[in-house]
Amino acid sequence: MADRKARLTVDGLDKTIEFPVYSGSMGPDVIDVRTLSAEGLFTHDPGFMATSSTESAITFIDGGKGVLLHRGYPIGQLAENSNFVELSYALLFGELPNDEEFNKFERTIRNHTMVHEQLANFFKGFRRDAHPMSILCGVVGGLAAFYHDHLDITKEEDRTISAIRLIAKMPTLASMCYKYNIGQPFNYPRNDLSYAENFLYMMFSNPCEEFKVNPVFAKAMDRIFMLHADHEQNASTSTVRLAGSTGANPFACISAGIAALWGPAHGGANEAVLNMLDEIGDESEENIQRFVDRAKDKSDPFKLMGFGHRVYRNFDPRAKVMKETCDEVLAELGMADDPQLKIAKRLEQIALEDEYFIERKLYPNVDFYSGIILKAIGIPTNMFTVVFAVSRTIGWISHWNEMISSNYKISRPRQLYTGHTERDYPAK
Repeated sequence: MADRKARLTVDGLDKTIEFPVYSGSMGPDVIDVRTLSAEGLFTHDPGFMATSSTESAITFIDGGKGVLLHRGYPIGQLAENSNFVELSYALLFGELPNDEEFNKFERTIRNHTMVHEQLANFFKGFRRDAHPMSILCGVVGGLAAFYHDHLDITKEEDRTISAIRLIAKMPTLASMCYKYNIGQPFNYPRNDLSYAENFLYMMFSNPCEEFKVNPVFAKAMDRIFMLHADHEQNASTSTVRLAGSTGANPFACISAGIAALWGPAHGGANEAVLNMLDEIGDESEENIQRFVDRAKDKSDPFKLMGFGHRVYRNFDPRAKVMKETCDEVLAELGMADDPQLKIAKRLEQIALEDEYFIERKLYPNVDFYSGIILKAIGIPTNMFTVVFAVSRTIGWISHWNEMISSNYKISRPRQLYTGHTERDYPAK
């Protein structure tokens, strides 16, 4: 029970309405307004910027302080000491695994990386030049047609099996989207490789030559997966929950999340960074400064992409780890003279030194560095959001599982109607 109450008075009502106030383990208190509809009233919160839609114990963000916790563990410590598969276990089951649990979970993931052979026929229905996200969205939704043996969402075992299948098969499907797009044959996954190594192998190996995964690239890929694994109740996660509240199967729900992630305001941020660098083009100091000045001009629509963050008002806690990884990858490739990367490094320097950016806390965020890393290791920009979807799948399925495991209701937002009042159909 809540110890505190919030009281609301409304002009025209002859009483005060009381609501319980709840406190979580961290973060702002919430006012439970569920009984407001009994008074014929609704709250109005476009974009749900001040609305808690659920209880969750998975991820906590404090944007003002630059804090991101997964199951209570700071993202910096996880990136430094853990790996994507271990983090996936923690997100899905609530605790970090012991050695035995980790080995079993990792082995299970490795043994579920293959997809049904008939799924290859799905790809033939798409044009070769189709955007990889459009293919991924359709193919993931189609998984329910092949893996319908464990779709009873009321059973914990079925939910776990579906979750493992999604985590394991997403890199395979993502690489198939890429290979189909460029007209190359699909690669089967290899169970002797780690999660990140396997993804890079399926992406870049071909039957004509031997391919060895660069360990620096594999480490970078694993960190990219970790740093994008979950981000609380964002647009795509909320979409997965909204679809899941209807009782839809998990493959359909994840497909809905992929569709939401495809929006340029959500999953396309790191792709926008590369497009911005292309727009700047010339690496000369005068040209770069010209674009920086344009970014400061409120009347100019040009924006420096990858700086600042909607949630993190101070700094993005993932950016420090991503910067270190970016430096490691560029050093491995010896790309110090790449013109586009020179522009990126100069923009980074300006953002960290210029008072305009410092005062507004417009520091480079995780998308700024991840876009540079992905480009450097050979992943094309149209695959950036697909990579994002691979990593975010564990967050989506963890939130879906948490919701289905609890008492939940079908989501049904209300509206402030501003259309015509009732009127008669015109006589003829």
